[in-house]
Amino acid sequence: MTTAPPHEHSDRAVCDAAMSLYSEAWAAGRVSRTAAMPLPCLSENALLVPDPLDSRFLRPVPPSAALAHLLHPITQGLLEHVRASDHLVKALAPLVSFGPHVPHLAITVLKGRSTVQASINESARDVREEILTLQPGSTRRREDLQTALSGTLPTVERGVQVRHIYQHSARYSPDLKEYVGQLPSSLLQVRTMEQAIEVLMIFDRTVAYVPAERDRSVALEIRHPALVAFLAQLYETLWAQATPFAQQLPTALPGTPVTAVQQSIARLLIEGNQDEAVARTLGISVRTCRAHISKLMQTLGATSRTHLGALLVHSAIAEPAAARTAEKPAAPRTAEEPAATRPAEKPAAPPRTAEKPANPDLPG
Repeated sequence: MTTAPPHEHSDRAVCDAAMSLYSEAWAAGRVSRTAAMPLPCLSENALLVPDPLDSRFLRPVPPSAALAHLLHPITQGLLEHVRASDHLVKALAPLVSFGPHVPHLAITVLKGRSTVQASINESARDVREEILTLQPGSTRRREDLQTALSGTLPTVERGVQVRHIYQHSARYSPDLKEYVGQLPSSLLQVRTMEQAIEVLMIFDRTVAYVPAERDRSVALEIRHPALVAFLAQLYETLWAQATPFAQQLPTALPGTPVTAVQQSIARLLIEGNQDEAVARTLGISVRTCRAHISKLMQTLGATSRTHLGALLVHSAIAEPAAARTAEKPAAPRTAEEPAATRPAEKPAAPPRTAEKPANPDLPG
């Protein structure tokens, strides 16, 4: 008697055998529990649910409904869980095509940089009201910004509002400052923040783009209204926490012997992050990150990295800035900044020298 091979693959993946069974279940309207038992990834991804009329069977759930169900907990932790949403979308997007009754494909997988760029260019040509982009990482190459400028100028000529969010390290780029200076301030708004998620682009809140691979050679074109609305809400949350590009960032925190970026590094080290993860989070190079760690060791008199960790835990260096200023009166707000969205100051990060995969040539 031949024993069936074990069902093994990465977390939240849907194997070929499961996709085949799901297709059969979709056509028949249900599938037996016995047939689905060797393929637990279907139930784990909420693609099969118990049949309320017969406990021996399971019914297929529309992929879009399963995706919405799995994304619901993400709202409890926007910054951390948005990475999980990207993983879930990649796992379930190929199954959307099993729903022929859906009037349009809500999620399209775009493979290849030229295909991704062509779709983005089309959305840029059709946009009428606003473009929202999130660009993590360090500074962008001059040629990338020139290409982005050529794509953005036609939209601002039509009166399209453009908003960009970069990481603090982008403030050190003279090319970015030149790019910002060539666009009208009445239509372009730029802010920066200490930490950011992956690339995100939203056009008129009807279509959004997120990368589906680490090298960004594959992207998801999202047109599902609920998911686009969720991503737009996420963007507004990040925008409220970001600092306007023209507003100067503090170089150090009052009452501490370290700079703001060193305080951010200290906090991330206490949380257990390695040097590479700290650098990636702050948008700086690993070399720059380790230089700041060395200065922290000198400041605190640490004799080793282990000793530094112990000193940081017992010091107040990594204490959030909000905790230090909780009892202080709020700083006066400018006319351009709504009171409800004025964020706390974020520590600045120095420029990163490590190269990241090139982004598609989006506006900004």
